[in-house]
Formats: sequence, structure tokens, C-alpha cells
Amino acid sequence: MRRFAVLLIAGLVLVACSRAPQPPVGRWVGNYESPSVMVDAWLEILPGGSVRVCAPDILDVGTPSEEDRGAMHVRLASELSDAWGEVKLRSYDFDGRVFRKPGGFAPQMEWDPATKRMKLVFYFGMQRSIRIEMRAVKEFNEDSWASP
Repeated sequence: MRRFAVLLIAGLVLVACSRAPQPPVGRWVGNYESPSVMVDAWLEILPGGSVRVCAPDILDVGTPSEEDRGAMHVRLASELSDAWGEVKLRSYDFDGRVFRKPGGFAPQMEWDPATKRMKLVFYFGMQRSIRIEMRAVKEFNEDSWASP
């Protein structure tokens, strides 16, 4: 009887551990701006977990005038909109909170299931990574710099 109980518990643990968490399905937009970088990003996670993500950037932004800053926003939004149709579907390992490239270590996206918040982790050159707060949307808008 004891052996049966141990086998039953071991079986239940294996079944519980074998269920991979499902990634959230939806669309998110986000952007990031600092004196050194400007990023505009779209993220889509499809049923089944396939991911499309596009994040054009401008490096060494400096201190542009408001007019130049607006032109940079328009440029990034245009690049993003134009490129979106060509973005390939990707697969990621997902542990319920963090998306990683298959077999990889570095986080690519971070999901908080309690708050339903998504962050895109952006790597550029030898500088430290940045986390871009994403906001959920029903449809992508040509100007993701506009207020939600």
C-alpha cells in the first residue's frame, strides 16, 4: 500500500510539472526614450505561443528639439508599420513569467500574470539592457507614441 501511495504521488507530481504554462495571447505596444536611445515596439503573441515582435530604434538620440523629436517618433512609427508585415513568427521558452530564446538564458520578455503587465527586454550593443513597459491594445495603431 505504501508503495502504491508513493507511486501515485510521484505520478501526480510528474503530471503537474509536465504542463507547460501557456503564454498570454494578445497585442502590446510600447516605446522608450532617453538621450541615448529611442525605441518603438509592437509585440503579438498568438494562440499556441508563436510570437511576432518588431522594435526599430535610433541610437545616440542626444537632445533634439521638440520638432526633431516628433520627426524621430514619426520615423520609428513608419519603420515599424512598414516592417510589421514581414516580421517572422518566433518561438520562445516560457516559464510562466519569462520568455527566453529556445535553450537560452537571457530574458527577452517578462510577463507578470498577477498584474497582466508585459515588458520587452531590449538589448543593444555592449550597454545594459532596458525593459520597455508594454501596454495591451486590441489593434496596432500607426502612432504608438500617442497617449493610450
